[in-house]
This record gives sequence, C-alpha cells and structure tokens, in this order.
Amino acid sequence: MVSKNLMAASTKPLILSILASGEIYGYQIIQNVIQISRGTLEWSEGMLYPVLHRMEKENLIQSQWKISEKGRRRKYYRLTELGKKELEKEKEQWMSVHKVLSKFWEPSPAFD
Repeated sequence: MVSKNLMAASTKPLILSILASGEIYGYQIIQNVIQISRGTLEWSEGMLYPVLHRMEKENLIQSQWKISEKGRRRKYYRLTELGKKELEKEKEQWMSVHKVLSKFWEPSPAFD
C-alpha cells in the first residue's frame, strides 16, 4: 500500500494526466486511478473533491454541470491551458525524481 504522504503528493499530477485525455466527472477519476494502478492507489471522494476544488481555484481545471447519458446531473472537469502547462512541469519533476531514485536503486557493481 502507498503511504498517505506519497499518495497526497501524487494526486495533482495524476488528476492532470487523467484530464489530459478529456472531460470526465469525479467518480470516473477515482475509478481510473484504481484501474490504472491495479488497486495500488485507492482514492475516496473525500480525498478527491477538495483537491479538485483547489485545482479549480488555481485555474488548472474547469468544471461544468451536465446531464449524463443516463439523465444524472454530474460535474465534469477538464484541463485549462494553464493546467496543460502545469502537467508538463509535473511530468518533468516526477521524471527527474524517478531517474535519481532509479540510480540509487540499481545494483552496485561488484568491487574486486
């Protein structure tokens, strides 16, 4: 299981990445995270919606109420232009950390 701190740190880039594929509502975001992570990350509505609201205040995402195909009223989220730029920054930062950690975790060459 992933620690709460690491999960909290990864919410923003994960949400931005999911929304890069198009407009989606909150419950679908949660389901995508669970499916893509194969259950390693389990988000709750109580964790997701405060992050979405914060990101909306930061103008990274926008929301709009719509009626779904089944007639239910749902709030759909999408990336703004600023959100697209932020996603690229997040990707660079996470890839930098990944590269450094990978170097530390590589097997060390044997010394004679």
